[in-house]
Amino acid sequence: MLETLMKLLLSKKKLFEMMTYRVESTKEISEVVSAVESACVKYNFALLHHYVYHEVVKDKGFPINKKVYIYEVCQAKVAALVLTEETQFAPFMPCRVAIYEDESNVVISTQNMQMILDTLDKKSELYAQTNTLFNTLKSLTKEIK
Repeated sequence: MLETLMKLLLSKKKLFEMMTYRVESTKEISEVVSAVESACVKYNFALLHHYVYHEVVKDKGFPINKKVYIYEVCQAKVAALVLTEETQFAPFMPCRVAIYEDESNVVISTQNMQMILDTLDKKSELYAQTNTLFNTLKSLTKEIK
């Protein structure tokens, strides 16, 4: 029911605006991608995995005409707190950063965690830690931009 209501109230564009945090860059995608590892170090994120997604789908027989990179990053202290206190958030972990070509721009995006954060007790340690993590993740995306 909520899904139907959201589709009626929000356009696809608005829904994605609500669900993602995104910044755009005028840099070449290779320049943005090359900045990820050092930004992870600077902002204390472990870089768990990365995917050169346009190559992944090409290897499966579905070539695409744009470059898409996906990075899975984590702050173990926050992850442990989330998994201890709100295990139902596990499907949203680890944090992902997508970098992709969109017309003449490069987009850096991640999940907008604000709706999830808004479900938490604002006075809790979990809220404080996850809110800080989200703000740090936003700083990382701006750094590589």
